[in-house]
Amino acid sequence: MNAVAKVEENAAKVEMEAPAQPAAAPVAVAPPVQPVAAPKKKRRIGRLFLMLALPAALVIGGGYVWVTGGRYQETENANLQQAKVSIASDTAGRIVQVAIADNQIVKQGDLLFAIDPEPYRIALAQADAAVAAARLNVEQLRAAYSQALAQQKSDSSEVDYAQSQYGRAADLAQKGINAKSSLDQARNDLDKAKQQLAVAEQGIISAKAALGGNPDIETDKHPTVMSALAARDKAAYDLAQTTVKAPADGIVSQASSFKVGQYVGAGTPLFALVETGDTWIDANFKETQLTNMKPGQKAEIVVDTYPGRTFEATVKAIGAGTGAEFSLLPAQNATGNWVKVTQRIPVRLQLTDPDATMALRTGMSATVTVDTGVARGFPAIFGHAKAGEVVQ
Repeated sequence: MNAVAKVEENAAKVEMEAPAQPAAAPVAVAPPVQPVAAPKKKRRIGRLFLMLALPAALVIGGGYVWVTGGRYQETENANLQQAKVSIASDTAGRIVQVAIADNQIVKQGDLLFAIDPEPYRIALAQADAAVAAARLNVEQLRAAYSQALAQQKSDSSEVDYAQSQYGRAADLAQKGINAKSSLDQARNDLDKAKQQLAVAEQGIISAKAALGGNPDIETDKHPTVMSALAARDKAAYDLAQTTVKAPADGIVSQASSFKVGQYVGAGTPLFALVETGDTWIDANFKETQLTNMKPGQKAEIVVDTYPGRTFEATVKAIGAGTGAEFSLLPAQNATGNWVKVTQRIPVRLQLTDPDATMALRTGMSATVTVDTGVARGFPAIFGHAKAGEVVQ
């Protein structure tokens, strides 16, 4: 019985230990999981490389942009400008015709308005009459000169005759044939003849002076006639100025209240004409942007109205000073509270684009980019760059 009991006990132990066999199988699979630690190190290296590569790329890219930059100077503080002409009349009068309206486009030579010409036509007729009278007066002066010459010749003959009579009377008186009273009479006649000759000679001088010192002077060269002609030209000019025409191509502005019947004075501004044929840009660059900028450099203009259109321009001039220097109340920095602020200097650019036919208007905002031809370059980093050195 004991032997049987031991066999059964051993069989029971075997059955109890038999289910434990499958649980041991996962323990055998565990060792292959240990090599996973190696891929974790590779991922950390890749992440570290990416973390370092991105800042390095940014530094290299930024450095390249800085080194090769500085050639193109740009500002958005710019406005398009066109000449504004104040239209006024050179003569006073009442408006009888108005050929324009506010914001109307006109060409050079187009009629703007007309003043009543009748008073000026009358003045011109009077000036013509004055010219004719002056010419007639010159002819009269020339005749007076000829008369003075004839009178001088006649008086000269009288002097010769009186002189011969005096000589004959003196001979007779010396011989005792003639009375002394006859000699005195002959002497008196001679003196009168000489005085009349002197008066005639003065008449010649006066008549010659009236002819401007030149008896053969042309009638229209005489000072009196020249003065009359000048007055006549002035009257003709005033008559011509009663018709006012456009001095250039442009757009009429501020003419809404300009009407027929209005009386205008000479030189009084009436309205404005914005010339479209002369366009330039005033760009306010920072003083730090003007290091290599100079007249003659090329530039590109982009007007806000036409964002996709680029206009060609050229730097014409750089302002004489900052805007603060020409303000009505310039800043006083001697009070001790001075703060350094980057100043702006106006730069004028002339449009050179022959295709700039769009409706450009004065005052439009623009973006200006000037090609100075000078980049910073590597020498500038180490302080060896020369002034104006062009970096290729």
